[in-house]
This record gives sequence, C-alpha cells and structure tokens, in this order.
Amino acid sequence: MGHADNLKKGEKGAWISIIAYIILSISKLIIAYIGSSEALRADGFNNTTDVIASIAVLIGLKISRKPPDEDHHYGHYRAETIASLFAAFIMMTVGIQVIIDTFSKLFTSETTQPNMLTAWTALSAAVIMFMVYRYNLSLSKKVESSSLYAAAQDNRSDAFVSVGAFVGIIGAQLGLFWLDPLAGLVVGIIICKTAWDIFKDSTHTLTDGFDEKQIMKIKSSIAEVPEVKEVIDIKGRVHGNQSFIDITILVDPQLNVKESHAITEEIETLLDQEHNIPYAHIHIEPYQ
Repeated sequence: MGHADNLKKGEKGAWISIIAYIILSISKLIIAYIGSSEALRADGFNNTTDVIASIAVLIGLKISRKPPDEDHHYGHYRAETIASLFAAFIMMTVGIQVIIDTFSKLFTSETTQPNMLTAWTALSAAVIMFMVYRYNLSLSKKVESSSLYAAAQDNRSDAFVSVGAFVGIIGAQLGLFWLDPLAGLVVGIIICKTAWDIFKDSTHTLTDGFDEKQIMKIKSSIAEVPEVKEVIDIKGRVHGNQSFIDITILVDPQLNVKESHAITEEIETLLDQEHNIPYAHIHIEPYQ
C-alpha cells in the first residue's frame, strides 16, 4: 500500500499543474489580446497544451494505483511511464512549434509594440510556474514518480517560455525587435531538450532498461549475506515507481527447504531496507 499511497500524493502535484495552467492560459490569452502581444499569446496557447499533458499525468497516476488483475499480474505501474512519454511528445511538439514561429518572425517586419501589461503578466507567470516546478520536483522525489518528475520539467520549461516572452516584449519596448525571435529560439531549444531527456528515460524504462551501477550495488549487498555462496545472475526492471528484481543465488546443497526460504526472506528484507526494492524473485540453486 505504501507505493499506492505515494502515487495518490503525487496526484496533488498534477492537480496543481492543471489548475495553474488553466488560470494562466486564460489570463495570458485575454491580456495578450488586449495588449497586442504575439509572444504572450503564443505562451498562452503553450499553456493550453500543457493542460492536456498534466491531465495525462494525472490519469497515468490514477491507473498506476490500480491493483494487479487477471491480465496485469505485475500491476499497472507502467501507465505512469506511458504518461511521461505522452507528456514528452506534447512538449516536443510545442518546442518545435516555438522554433518554427521564431524563424517565421525573423522573415517578417512586424513592429507592433505591445502594452507593458503583457510583460508583467509574462514575468508573473514565470514566477508562478517556477514555484509550481519546485513543488512538483520535490514531491516527485518524495513519492518516486517518473511522470510527476516529467511534469515538473514541463513546469520549468513553461517558466522559461514566459521569461522568453517577457524578454521579447521588453525588447519590443526598447526597439530591439530581434530579441523576441532570439528568446523564442532559445526557449524552443530548451523545451525540445527537456522533452528529449524525458523521452529517453521513459523509453529506457519501457524497454526494461535498468541502471547497471544499481545492479552492481545490489549484487554486492546480496553477496555479503553469509549463507549466499555466490550470486550467479541478477536482472532488474522498473514498473512506474517500483523496481522488480530477479536473482539467482547458490547456497549450501545440504540446506532444507525451510532454511533456504529463510535466506530468501533475509535477502528480501535487505533489498527493501537498503535499496528500497519491495519486490524480488529469488531463485535458489545448489552450490557445487
């Protein structure tokens, strides 16, 4: 129940993102229309797509909490990783769009000077999103949620988008119209880089990738158990916020079933306490 409770706590972060994005997107689009700011309008549309990504994360967290059933014997934890992947696709789409819009502005001679209200709106939005980012980042580490971590990175990217909009608007006020497309280009690259990192981590998990250094640490810990003669095989995979480990060890062939089982229980306790791994499949073979 501990992991399910953690996922439930993680939903709070997703809800905060959704509420923040809805309020900010509506505010930005209205003020961008009143104050004639293309940068703020683009930022507002960016936040509307973020609402979709945050809802995907929320759905992923909810599905992950479902207990194992007839056709999901290991539970539904990977729904969270799929939600991270979905968020990465949305972020990459937005990032590419920002870059395309930037290049289109480079070849136009629009010199509309937006109202300063739009600049302060963009700056305020950046501060709010950075606060949401810090909260979700901290929460994602506490509950060990990959999708909430992805959402936090999205929050940070959106804070940078708003900073870029602010810089562009101030540049227009000072007559430095090239600042707007330059800021947009930098922001677009940051968003795409963040999306790629999340995509890479998600696909690594979905293809049963596991940290080699973590495997070596686990192997060393098990090898220190006195009754274990040798650790001959160890595999790991990640399901959402849970690590599943398969281990094959060699023990004294003279041990009976009860004694052998006691060794597996000792290893399971060790994995849970030292490596935060609650599930392990341990196969025992005779040492020769």
